[in-house]
Formats: sequence, structure tokens, C-alpha cells
Amino acid sequence: MGVFTILSNSKPVKKDDTLVNEQIRFREVLVIGGEGQQFGVRTIKDALFIAMKEGLDLVCVAPTATPPVCKLLDYSKYRYELQRKAREAKKNQRIVELKEIRLTAVIDTHDFETKVRNGVKFLDHGDKLKISVRLPNRAPAPLVVQGKEVLNKFAALCAVVGDIEKDIIHEGRYLTINLTPKKKPVQAQRSE
Repeated sequence: MGVFTILSNSKPVKKDDTLVNEQIRFREVLVIGGEGQQFGVRTIKDALFIAMKEGLDLVCVAPTATPPVCKLLDYSKYRYELQRKAREAKKNQRIVELKEIRLTAVIDTHDFETKVRNGVKFLDHGDKLKISVRLPNRAPAPLVVQGKEVLNKFAALCAVVGDIEKDIIHEGRYLTINLTPKKKPVQAQRSE
């Protein structure tokens, strides 16, 4: 007969690296109270006794310090505040993407204008832009010069919303140039 295992549907408890109460294994720690009062350097037994007497948890906030620093506080509130700050930081960050537009050295004006509009839209959205011109194998020198002119013209038309990050680079069959969005001036917020 087979062996049956019972699986639990409950979520596993997320464990962080913060040392709390009996997990603290240092001989002596610097104890700071909930309102910032100093209890001084104490043995771990004394620190746990003070925490129990205050009705708070002993949380190691700086384990690498000499001596390690522990605070008396409510651990669940402390962990909630850390998670809230992490969520706020994640919400405020902006991920910059690298968009690429491919051209040829011989490009029609309508196609070129369409690519420029797309490039301006990408830069205005805050993304970086890589413009590349593909050359044929063993491209003659006049075609390379024409490809560079196309890239310079593209960068000049996008100069309103973007700056050149790297000059034209000739790598194998490609000529490339990178543009970054211009920094938008910070507008003063109105208080109502």
C-alpha cells in the first residue's frame, strides 16, 4: 500500500532575517527603549527580562554593530512599517526600458518621419532609445557616411525630448546611436 501525505493549504510563514527575542544569540547587547531611552549595554538575559517587563519584543536592529543594538518595540508593528516602506519605494520607482528603432541608410522620407514620431513618443514616455542603421555586407564608404547622416538627422529631430547618450558607434554591419529622455523640470506642487 502507498503512503498518504496530507498537504496543508495554509500559506507558509514568511521568515525574514531579523533576530527577535530568543533568536538573539549575542552575549551582550546595547538596549534602546521604545521611546529612545538608553538602557545601556546589558547581557541578553537582562535585555529579555526588560523586554518582558515592558511587554514588548527585543528586536536586533543592528547585528553588525559592536555591541549589537537591540530595540524594545512591538515586532508586528515594526515588520508592518518595513513592509509599508518597501511597498512605497516600489510604487515610486520607474523602470526605464530600452526601445530600438531600426533604419536603413537609404530610407524614404515618409518612413523616416514615422520612425521619428515613434522615437519622440518613446522618449516622451521616459524610455531610452537605440537607433540602428543596418548596412549591407561590405558597405562602401559613401553608404556608411549616408547612414551616419541619417542617424544625425534623427537625433537632431528628437533633440526636443532627448539627448545623445552615446555617439555613433560602427559595430559590424550596424551603425548605432543611443538617446536618453531629457529631464523634465520639477513642477511646484500646489497646496490646497
